[in-house]
Amino acid sequence: MKIDILYEDDYCICVNKPHDVLVHHGKFSRNNADENSLLQLLEQQFGEKYYPVHRLDRRTSGVILLARQTTDVATFQKLFTDQEIQKTYYAVVRGFAPEQQYIDSPVKGKDAKAYKDAITELTLLKTISLDIPVGRYDTSRYSLVKLAPKTGRMHQLRIHMKKISHPIIGDGKYGDHRHDAMYVEQFGWKNLFLHAGSLSFTHPFSQEVLHINAPFSEDWNALFLKFGWRNPIGS
Repeated sequence: MKIDILYEDDYCICVNKPHDVLVHHGKFSRNNADENSLLQLLEQQFGEKYYPVHRLDRRTSGVILLARQTTDVATFQKLFTDQEIQKTYYAVVRGFAPEQQYIDSPVKGKDAKAYKDAITELTLLKTISLDIPVGRYDTSRYSLVKLAPKTGRMHQLRIHMKKISHPIIGDGKYGDHRHDAMYVEQFGWKNLFLHAGSLSFTHPFSQEVLHINAPFSEDWNALFLKFGWRNPIGS
């Protein structure tokens, strides 16, 4: 599996993580002894070790930032803790989402003992109604949304979308299995439709202002074509 580099310099790299790839093996991941993590794939491909600054769920695709040296990880992580980095995600969700919504429902992660504040800003981009029955309805409705998380809790976006009754398509844990099954049966699309589309930040060492986009995968591009939706970040 070839990993595409989106940006690199002497301090960090940004890569486009494929769907269904672990960033690294850990106690909360579904580990498989024969499965390579993103870090292992990168080491095999480039002969170097890299160190993740943040995380993406296994089934979430898109841009992820990694440091070249362990000593620089904390410097890059400070961008996240100080909210000096802008993260933009895209998701396909069930139903017609609101034009704008500020979601501030607390989230409890797997390893957390208490709920923590979590904030997500939602912007509606596109909607579609399909003449495909799901459950008791004769048609099915979906939305393309842009999500800007202001905090970084585990499964935050997936939980927040379920909370407002617009679960993400392909989300086996928090989603609607009837709609997920329809996407597989009708279109052959099996992935979670959640993509980390971009990171924007001022480089802590070079002071360069960076805006890094991650292209969508084949399933996403097939969906855009099928639904007549414009790709929001280009090819």
